[in-house]
Amino acid sequence: MIPGSFDYHRPSSVADAIKLLADLGEEARPLAGGHSLIPMMKLRMASPEHLIDLGGIEALKGVRNVNGKIVIGAMTTQHDLLQSAEIAQSLPILHEAAKLIADPQVRYCGTIGGNVANGDPGNDMPALMMTLGATYRLEGPNGARDVFARDFYEAAYFTALEPGEILTSVSIPSKAHGHGYAYEKLKRKVGDYATAAAAVVLTMERDKVASCAIGLTNLADTPLLADDAAASLIGTRLDETSIAHAVDLARSIMAPAADGRGPTEYKIHVGGIMVARAIKRAAARAA
Repeated sequence: MIPGSFDYHRPSSVADAIKLLADLGEEARPLAGGHSLIPMMKLRMASPEHLIDLGGIEALKGVRNVNGKIVIGAMTTQHDLLQSAEIAQSLPILHEAAKLIADPQVRYCGTIGGNVANGDPGNDMPALMMTLGATYRLEGPNGARDVFARDFYEAAYFTALEPGEILTSVSIPSKAHGHGYAYEKLKRKVGDYATAAAAVVLTMERDKVASCAIGLTNLADTPLLADDAAASLIGTRLDETSIAHAVDLARSIMAPAADGRGPTEYKIHVGGIMVARAIKRAAARAA
């Protein structure tokens, strides 16, 4: 189908974009990479009268290290992440996850801001950002505020963004040297959403787990943090029994919807397998 008619705007600053959103009201939508919004417009599931393209705002692009935190502009593409030496050194799990997003054509245009701000439970970055302890900078007519990724997602496609606000950057604390990491994703084919995926970041001390975080993708109507599963691994040597217990705890919070990727029981089953694989690979990488 063909989208309905709309007016196109391309501001050059965040302030101009916020003013446009305020002036144009509920009929205006910000446009990042467009891989979520444009298909919805084609299906007439969204019919904004105004599109505000954020692609001309240079301040929303790039990766930088600020006081020990990695700050990523919202309009930084997945391809940019894969090309960033800072990301490769400080947050290699972002490289791993970005390579599994759709295909190269999508990664050239798809942005990290669009991926995390849309509230789509099938997107890869939201659960990963929760696992990494990320913070989102939101800017709007009432100023700027920071929201933890773990507090941002309220329901499928519903987030903490207030009317007129734009997500402008993602801030991630640098991880400990020698941390282990893994992102495991099961999908039907290249370019598909995850049937189930799991992110694990951990550290080891004297052959025991010292810290751990586990995130789950597309296993509920929001991304999930498996806090109890991660906590159960602290102090263990990651033997098969402790991993199996963590997997059971992770499965206990999964509530995926049945769809073309499989029934609920199947998704929970493979979700647990993704968790186990991610734990083992993260442990193997931990120095």
